[in-house]
Amino acid sequence: MTLQNYLESKLLGVAKLRNNSNIIAVARGDLPADLLLKGGRIFSTSTKEWIELDLAITSGVIVGWGSRDAKEVVDVTGCYLTPGFIDSHMHLESTKLWVDTFVSTVLPHGTTAVAADPHELANVLGIVGVKELIEASSKLPFTFGVCASSCVPASHFESPGAEIDANDVAELLKDPHVIGVAEMMNYPGVIHGDKEVLAKIAAAADRRVDGHSPGVSGSDLDAYLCAGIESDHECTTYEEALEKRRKGMWIFLREGSAARNIAELSRMVREFGPYRCALCTDDREPRVLIEKGHINDCIRVALQSGITLEDALLMATANAAEYHGFNQLGTLAPGYQADVLVFNDIETLEPTYVYRAGQLVAFEGKVVPGLFERLDPPKSMKSTVHLESPVTGDELVLPPSDDSDLVRVIGVKDGSITTTEQIITASEFRSRGVNRLAVVERHRKTGRFGRGYTVGFGIASGAIASTVAHDAHNIMVVGGLSQSDSADMATAVNFLAKEGGGQVVVQGGEILAFLPLPIAGLISDKTAPEVAEEMSKVLAASKTLGSEVQEPFMTLSFLGLSVIPELRLTDLGLVDVRSFELVDPFLGR
Repeated sequence: MTLQNYLESKLLGVAKLRNNSNIIAVARGDLPADLLLKGGRIFSTSTKEWIELDLAITSGVIVGWGSRDAKEVVDVTGCYLTPGFIDSHMHLESTKLWVDTFVSTVLPHGTTAVAADPHELANVLGIVGVKELIEASSKLPFTFGVCASSCVPASHFESPGAEIDANDVAELLKDPHVIGVAEMMNYPGVIHGDKEVLAKIAAAADRRVDGHSPGVSGSDLDAYLCAGIESDHECTTYEEALEKRRKGMWIFLREGSAARNIAELSRMVREFGPYRCALCTDDREPRVLIEKGHINDCIRVALQSGITLEDALLMATANAAEYHGFNQLGTLAPGYQADVLVFNDIETLEPTYVYRAGQLVAFEGKVVPGLFERLDPPKSMKSTVHLESPVTGDELVLPPSDDSDLVRVIGVKDGSITTTEQIITASEFRSRGVNRLAVVERHRKTGRFGRGYTVGFGIASGAIASTVAHDAHNIMVVGGLSQSDSADMATAVNFLAKEGGGQVVVQGGEILAFLPLPIAGLISDKTAPEVAEEMSKVLAASKTLGSEVQEPFMTLSFLGLSVIPELRLTDLGLVDVRSFELVDPFLGR
C-alpha cells in the first residue's frame, strides 16, 4: 500500500503503514520533516512518562523524537503533548448531530477517533442507513470506526423500522471502516445459546465483539464470555466491574448525559490500575458536548475521582486504540498516525492545537476554517414517522382501575438508565407522583400501543414526547393523570408525527417547546449551538411541568429499552427484563 492510498482510504483496524522509503529517510534524518513540534513534553503511553523532546511529523505520520530539520517548526515549549483522544463506545444519534457537525464539535476538545455503534439509525433504516453513515463519515478528517450493530431490534419485545440479521452483520464487516460487532445487548439470547445471536458473534471472526450485560454475574457471566463477548460499558457498581474485569473483560468507564459511572468505578482503577480499561461517553447530548466537552470531560471526572492523570490519559488513548484495533492510533511514537494534542495548560484539558494525521484541524477551541464542507444527510433518512391514524388521549391510557389494585410501576432514578419495579396501589398514584406512560409504534402503521405507569418524573400536568426511544425508536410519551393530561399526550404524539420527529412539550393543548429531529426522527440538521439552544428550551419547558429528573428526555428515551433491568415499556406491553417476559401492569389479573 502506498502512503497516498493509506491516507486517502483511512483504513481502520489494520497494521501501521510499513516499508515507505520516504518516511524512513525522514526518520533517519536524511530528509527534512514536514512539521516539527519543538520543545514540548511528550506523553509516553508505554511508560507513563513525560519526556521533553521535539516531535517530528511527515505525511501524517510521526517519524521520530528529537531535533531535526523540518519545513515548518511550531514552538510548543513547555506544552504537554498527548495522543488524540478516542471514545471507546458511543452513539452518534444520541448527540442529535449529523456526523459533520459532531466532528466539528468534538475535534476542538481533542477527540480524533470514535468507535460508534449506529444501532439507532439501524433500528429505523436498517443496513442502508448504516452504509450511508459510513459513506458520509469517510469524507471527514476523523477516524470514525463503525461497529456492526448486533441487536436490531434489541430484543423480540421491540418493533423497529428494520431488522439486521447475521447475514447483514457479515456484510457490514466486509467494509474496512467496520471495526467489529457492536454491543450484544441480547444477553439472555447469548446465555441461552440462541443460534441467530451466536451467528452474529461468530461473524466478527478476529475482530472485537462489544458487550452489554448490566448486572450479569456468576455462571451467566461465564456463559456470556464463553460466547466471545469482550467488553462492557454497563457496569454501575465497583463489585460488578471488578468481577467482569477479573474474568478478562474490558471495562469501559462511561460518562454520558443520563448514565454516569466513572466516579463509582474509579476505585477499580485506583486499586488495580488502568489495564483493560477505557473511557466512553455512550450517550452524550449536544448541550453537554458544548458546555463540558467530550472525552476530555471524562478525563476530568476521572481526575476528580482520584484516578491519576497518566492513568486517565492511557484509558483515553492507547488502551482504547488497543482494544478496537486502531493500531495506527493512541501513541506518540515513530510509525504511528500523527494525531497529536498540544496543551498549554494540561489542567484545563482543553487543547490549544489539535492535529489529525499531521494536519492542524483545531486551534484554541475552534475548528480550522474551511476544514471540510458541510455534508447534507441523505433524503432517505427523512420522513420516517408513520402512524396508522392520529391517536386519541383515551387510546394512550390504561382503563380505570380500582383504588385497591396493585400496579407495577416503572421507577426511574436521576442519573441512571436502570429502573426498578415498584408496586403501588392505584389510590396512591397522586400522592406518590405517578405518571402515565405510553409507547406508539411509528414505523409500519400497526396502530399498536404500549401503556403503563412510571414514577420519578414528577410531571404534575401536561406531557412530553419523543421519537428518540432506545432502541426501536417508537414514540414515547409521559404525562399527568388527568383527562386533560391524556389529551396533551395525544397532542404531543400527533404533533411529532406531523413534523417528522423530534421532542416536544405540551400543556393545556399548547406546544410549549419543540426540538425538530428530521433525520430518522433522531438527529437534527442544524448546528450544535442551535440544537443545544432548542434542547435548552424543551428542557426548561419540561421543568415547568414539574419534571424532577435532570435529563427528562434522555431518561424517557431509555424506558423502552427492553434489555436493561428491571421494567420497560414497548409497543408490545410491559416487559419484566429479569424474567424476560411480558407482564400485566396490574398484579393478580
